[in-house]
Amino acid sequence: MLKTVQEAATILGVSPDTIRRWEKKGLIKALRSTHNYRLFDVNELQRVYDKYSAQHSSRGFYVLKTEPHRFNVIELFSGAGGLALGFENAGFETRLLVEWDKDAANTLKANRPSWNVLHSDVARVDFQDYADAVDVVAGGFPCQAFSYAGQGRGFEDTRGTLFFEFARCVSQIRPKIALGENVKGLLEHDSGRTLRTMVHILEDLGYKVCFRVLKAQFLDVPQKRERVFIVGVREDIDQSFSFPSERDYTLSLREALEGCPKSAGALYPEKKRRVLEMVPPGGYWRDLPDDVQRDYMGGSYHLTGGKTGMARRLDWDEPSLTLTCSPAQKQTERCHPSETRPLTVREYARLQTFPDDWAFSGSIASQYKQIGNAVPVNLGYHVARAIYDTLSGTSEGAVTKREPTEVPRQLSLWETST
Repeated sequence: MLKTVQEAATILGVSPDTIRRWEKKGLIKALRSTHNYRLFDVNELQRVYDKYSAQHSSRGFYVLKTEPHRFNVIELFSGAGGLALGFENAGFETRLLVEWDKDAANTLKANRPSWNVLHSDVARVDFQDYADAVDVVAGGFPCQAFSYAGQGRGFEDTRGTLFFEFARCVSQIRPKIALGENVKGLLEHDSGRTLRTMVHILEDLGYKVCFRVLKAQFLDVPQKRERVFIVGVREDIDQSFSFPSERDYTLSLREALEGCPKSAGALYPEKKRRVLEMVPPGGYWRDLPDDVQRDYMGGSYHLTGGKTGMARRLDWDEPSLTLTCSPAQKQTERCHPSETRPLTVREYARLQTFPDDWAFSGSIASQYKQIGNAVPVNLGYHVARAIYDTLSGTSEGAVTKREPTEVPRQLSLWETST
């Protein structure tokens, strides 16, 4: 049953403008009618009611995990291990991780001495020894422009790019499944030609390919982060791949940071600190007096777009904005909701669903960069579980464990209104 904005506002006891604002922020999901009106499913309204009602209990912070199984994975461009840890938590054995950045490679080695971590330029790695012995090849390759994309040269179109190295690895190993990950902007890169080239090359290598943008905030990650996942299933595998279904809840910053260990973090210069003191939770530069806006933003004040990250303070009751490589830079500020400071390293890690005992190597700046570039661990887990379902030919999978356990069922909106 679908409800209009006005009906949804009446049911939840808020204004229609609040419903529209929640939908814009991604706190509530809407469908669109043939006339582009917002419509809300009653189950989605129930979820929002449960979350924001007085009876709501916090889910708290957790990392998803299940039991090991027989499948294995190799990952390129592994970074600080967000996707690798997601696969491990989903039961996969890690055969090899390749990472060029020294600090990120040291992070992997320090946290998992048993992992085979190769600190190397991927272009120098020969994968022939793993041929026909690996179930999954994964990699979050950077998106570079292709010199000859769309010129009909196939595999050669991507030579000199990191996607070429990913495709070369897939070609040498012939895994059952190839998984690529990238920023949402890949969909529009070079008017879509870059993504089409990637898809066609994987198809030429003998894979059935699909792709989708996944929203981390609906997959047990307390962060509004969207990523494109490209999945290729080898043509001789008689199974199709289904992307993980979005959950009917989101996790707030308050839930994510509850009990977060104290740690080092960046600091604001005094001038910036005084400006951000004026910004309310969930606010940004538009909440500042006009004279402060002009002084703080300089030439950016007159730009028409690209300013929403400036003087940005997070909100306790929402998922975090997408984390960047630095929480303190002028265009990408991620100010703590109630303290006037950037998020700390451990707070950053919580929002990427790294466990609290996952240590990061290198300088504070390097640690922020590693975390900001990572695939959220729980998002990686959900993708890996979907891959497990394909490999095992089941949609059941193993039982997922949460720490802490699920919250008890809340009093129903429909029960309280009758």
